[in-house]
Amino acid sequence: MLIGIDPILTADLLHALKSMGHNDTIVIADRNFPASSLARRYLPLSGVDAPRVARAILSVMPLDEGPSPASAMTTAAADGRNAVTKELEQVVGQPLSLLTPPDFYAEATKAYMIVQSGEPRFYGNLILRKGVLPPQ
Repeated sequence: MLIGIDPILTADLLHALKSMGHNDTIVIADRNFPASSLARRYLPLSGVDAPRVARAILSVMPLDEGPSPASAMTTAAADGRNAVTKELEQVVGQPLSLLTPPDFYAEATKAYMIVQSGEPRFYGNLILRKGVLPPQ
């Protein structure tokens, strides 16, 4: 355990987040997402829901300040956002760009890493684009 580091952030996940550069993306996928077949790098976090994974990652990774730094998979809901998408927006702190499932899958194949959560709700998928840390 490390002081101030969320305990769900495994050594492998922390290493991946540290290794990512500006504009690299990380996918947080639900349990139904074909993560292991699409991923360049794959990490399962089976017992944790997607909002919890997003909160942990964003506690140590800056989100890009450019347009659309976070995207979700659109749903059949009238506005394209179901309950898990709305919860992910609250965690991210801004509206998410919505991608159709085929577009989301295409972006996921380009991601630095896919973290497969244990999220049971449909469309509980999120792409985060890493930002930069300013000089201190």
